[in-house]
Amino acid sequence: MPESTAPADLPALRLKRNEDRRLQAGHLWVFSNEVDIVQTPLVKFGAGDLARVVAHNDKALGLAYVNPQSLICARLLQTWQLPTASWFAARLRLALGLRERLYAAPHYRWVYGESDGLPGLVIDRFGDTCVVQIATAGMQRLQSEILQAIDQVVKPRSVLLKNDGSLRAMEGLPVEVQWVRGALTGPAAVIEEGMKFEVSLAEGQKTGWFFDQAANRRLLMRYIRKGARVLDVFSYAGAWGVRAAASGAAQVMCVDSSAPALQAAQRNAELNGVKLELRAGDAFDVLETLAKEGARFDVIVVDPPAFAKRKKDIPTALGAYKRINQLAMRLLSGEGILVTCSCSYHISADEFQTAIAKAARAAGKTLQILEQGGQAADHPVHPAIAETRYLKAFYCRVIDALV
Repeated sequence: MPESTAPADLPALRLKRNEDRRLQAGHLWVFSNEVDIVQTPLVKFGAGDLARVVAHNDKALGLAYVNPQSLICARLLQTWQLPTASWFAARLRLALGLRERLYAAPHYRWVYGESDGLPGLVIDRFGDTCVVQIATAGMQRLQSEILQAIDQVVKPRSVLLKNDGSLRAMEGLPVEVQWVRGALTGPAAVIEEGMKFEVSLAEGQKTGWFFDQAANRRLLMRYIRKGARVLDVFSYAGAWGVRAAASGAAQVMCVDSSAPALQAAQRNAELNGVKLELRAGDAFDVLETLAKEGARFDVIVVDPPAFAKRKKDIPTALGAYKRINQLAMRLLSGEGILVTCSCSYHISADEFQTAIAKAARAAGKTLQILEQGGQAADHPVHPAIAETRYLKAFYCRVIDALV
């Protein structure tokens, strides 16, 4: 915690003329090229230092933490209070109120960074276990206060620091995964719509579970007919596939390159009394092989990791989205359903739709987009921060090209 006793004691970070307009509209990020480095040199700040952000005309904009090493050199906290454990606890209770309204069981994303007024912080809740991800130097400096606040609000039995996100390297932070309380010796339970799953938190992807897709998995159920053949591509721990099987699908195949992920999918199938067929390998290669085998499916879910993590990845990513969806469409039966997703923020919904349309033409198919889904409500969108909206899911009807 900083030694300053009042926000007024903190150094100022002054912006150039007219560079405050985006912040006045509610955005929370300050980019390094927006700072008046003549009056307030960034080099005078240490990574994670707190500062008062002020416009060129001395108008105070808010309290922020600074990282001169990052392109996003400051992130506003939407407060003039110093971020003590009590301050964090108040923010956590506010975030908790939304999730408790939405979910019957405590399994959800409890804190979603900027959208909950806590930039650089993610907390996922698995019953009495919390997984904390800190992505920025500012939040890293406040880690002790964050952990104290979590304990004040929900008193979890176990807490895992899963600080292994790619953003940490950009912030000059090391990768660290450690249990700070009550280390689990086995997988954690996840309750979703009354179904039980298990997942490894320390070794699993991201925080261990993709809560953001929960609403889209619920929407999938309306397209699963009794006896359907379903293919779950990039299946991870089988969340889509197991739910499809539990909804009446007669055949469900899960495809993933990770053996541990497929083992988790098999365990989750057993927990819910359903069966899966597992296929290990690169998704592109497996879909090619399935086509050669003459396999056909009534519903295919394609839920890949982000193909575009940076703007410069966009052309390659669009090509990958076109190719994987083209391969999937070739495997669909006469009037099959394709659920295809992108979690790449840098790919817009329009660009993703265009890639899907190109895939349909290349596959000799006619495409109808039935509906579109996004991230679940525990990942709320900040209206002034487009970056908080990233997940896209298209539900499509794929039929042979009309003649």
